[in-house]
Amino acid sequence: MGCSSCSTVKDGQPRGCKNNGTCGTDGCNKLTVFDWLSNMSLPNGEKRFDCVEVRFKNSRKEFFRVPEDIPLSIGDIVATQAKSGHDVGIVTLTGELVRIQMKKKKVAYDDAELPKIYRKATQKDIDKWQKCRGKEDEIKKRSREMAILLRLQMKISDVEFQGDGSKATFYYTAEDRVDFRQLIKDMAKAFGIRIEMRQIGYRQEAQRLGGIGSCGRELCCSTWLTDFRSVSTSAARYQQLSLNPQKLAGQCGKLKCCLNYELDMYLEALKDFPPQESKLFTEKGTAFCQKTDIFKGLLWYSYKEDPSRWHTLTKEQVQEIIQKNKSKEKVASLEIYATDNVEREAALFDNSSGQDSLTRFDRPKQKKRRKKNNKRRRNPAKSSRKNA
Repeated sequence: MGCSSCSTVKDGQPRGCKNNGTCGTDGCNKLTVFDWLSNMSLPNGEKRFDCVEVRFKNSRKEFFRVPEDIPLSIGDIVATQAKSGHDVGIVTLTGELVRIQMKKKKVAYDDAELPKIYRKATQKDIDKWQKCRGKEDEIKKRSREMAILLRLQMKISDVEFQGDGSKATFYYTAEDRVDFRQLIKDMAKAFGIRIEMRQIGYRQEAQRLGGIGSCGRELCCSTWLTDFRSVSTSAARYQQLSLNPQKLAGQCGKLKCCLNYELDMYLEALKDFPPQESKLFTEKGTAFCQKTDIFKGLLWYSYKEDPSRWHTLTKEQVQEIIQKNKSKEKVASLEIYATDNVEREAALFDNSSGQDSLTRFDRPKQKKRRKKNNKRRRNPAKSSRKNA
């Protein structure tokens, strides 16, 4: 969902607002919320909700109380209250939806200590804010060099300046606890500002930095995902995925959050399947499960003596054999059930729609010379006249 300034031009090329994630109308920002009540007027006698949602750098959002004499709308740049001084951000949500968002994020809207909005940002505030934002990359580079010189086992991933330029927050990731007291002294002396160090996890780091996932789209954590649920390797096992860290790990180095998206559907489907470790006792020998296809409802079993040869069974057939084994009755062999499944598959994949074979392009093309030779063989009289 793009903003109005991101629309296409006459030749169909995207114009682009060139705001780099700080869109004024909040149409193409990270973790944006669609205001579906924006075109609706308040009932008579109702007052507008006195809190707004303000977005700062990347995905950081906070709620602020608005004085009655300051009318605000989405996209306004405001000066907000901070622990010391003031900060500058963009209003991303107003009205009753702010109440819903505060309830969702467990923020009490009747809290007396809720920070306030001072005023709409003046041009002087905006110029100072943009000047500080322009220095963040250089300061991040220098701070990383200082951390390397001090041999600290940490990675400074992002720097965020306060709107008035008096304070900077350094976000870092580390495996263990880091003693960065000397680093703070060196940075405060070099930059001339107050320093705050804030440790974040690897998933939060990927959320702040953003990127493109293996699916070709932007990372879920930087666009719409707000909570990070734990992802275990059992989620990959239930979905019959190979436990390959290079394929299952995301940009953060942890297991991908999308492994949990379809997990409930797989667990619901697996309720009708026999256990993976179930054994089938036949007169020919004991069989073990090698593979499961949840969507087709098929299982592949092989004998203990011949594990390389698999036999295809349906889940109903496996449950039938298990019930017979419980009553101490053995079936003759798995081939009896497997032959029925082979006949069903042959009838199922019949080319009834008249589609061509997928291997039709693999056939070698006949050369034109062969066609000419065939014509000469069919009409020997014409070829003799030409020679005469």
